[in-house]
Amino acid sequence: MNIRNTQSVPLVDSAGQLNFQPIRSTRAFEEIAAQIRTELAEGRLKVGSRLPSERALSERFGVSRNTLREALRSLEHAGLVRLQKGATGGAFITEVSGDTITTSMLDMFHLGAIPPEKLTEARIWLESIIVREACLRAKPADWQLLRDNIQQAEQAKSEGDFHRRAETHLEFHRILARMTDNPIMVIVMDGLLTVLRHFVFSIGNYDNAFVLPSRHRFMKCMEARDVEGAVAEMEASLKRLQRSYLSQAAKSRTVEQSSAMKTN
Repeated sequence: MNIRNTQSVPLVDSAGQLNFQPIRSTRAFEEIAAQIRTELAEGRLKVGSRLPSERALSERFGVSRNTLREALRSLEHAGLVRLQKGATGGAFITEVSGDTITTSMLDMFHLGAIPPEKLTEARIWLESIIVREACLRAKPADWQLLRDNIQQAEQAKSEGDFHRRAETHLEFHRILARMTDNPIMVIVMDGLLTVLRHFVFSIGNYDNAFVLPSRHRFMKCMEARDVEGAVAEMEASLKRLQRSYLSQAAKSRTVEQSSAMKTN
């Protein structure tokens, strides 16, 4: 989330240009963050804008600098603000990405709020929508990206490189998401695949000999604009993958439990 050219971005050099009000809440940092979000939503702050100095903002909000910094850090963690040190530094409004969504999904997975069964189920549902739109909107250059990806996966498989093979297969689905030309689909799919990557690497190698033959059948449907055929082929492959994932995960848990019993 880098600001590409900080020299040409708008500078908000006076808190008086913004509709900030003194803070009276006991949770002042939350109200400060809410007011900054409002300024962004109403267009008085834009991507690349530099907020007023800490001194100017703390005076306008009527809070201490520590409280202000807490608010700015919360916005930084949310991906809305970038804090930069130095003479040309300050707090900048950033281009929003899906990083915070991905991080939240990962946290939920690690805490057990998203079990593997639900993760793989959601993937199947979402992928069907993505494949349908990608099939309708694909350009020849997109097909080539998919074909190149399949070749890379075949090479990784022939070399016995599990991690590269898995990464390449996941990238295939990211390409499909980008083909929809819908940023929401791209962000959600990227978050889901990031969580899935952690799950796949945790269970280790699994049976996926059927994936590459399925990819070739899928491409025939895709290039023929056979939407229903493409959706059906992808869904069948993902359901089979789901069974492989969950079976391998169950085996891994059994091994871990056996090892723990022996240790105890």
